[in-house]
Amino acid sequence: MTSGGGRDRDAQITIYPGGPALVRGEVEIVQPDGTPLPRRRRTVALCRCGHSGLMPFCDGTHKVVWQPGRETAAARRVAAEE
Repeated sequence: MTSGGGRDRDAQITIYPGGPALVRGEVEIVQPDGTPLPRRRRTVALCRCGHSGLMPFCDGTHKVVWQPGRETAAARRVAAEE
């Protein structure tokens, strides 16, 4: 937290229905092996559809592949394999 009149937060994650999770602020994002992912921006969008070419970051592919009723990436992958 910072001092002053505003309500600054260390980090905030906003989940957008049918879209990415936006991560704002100082937070470390690590890969499964524990290696930190480099960040060039204070705000990054994380993919939730499972189809981004920039995984784990969002590249906008959800606009093409997102289908209502399939709320998880795993469910969408299973449906895509059918």
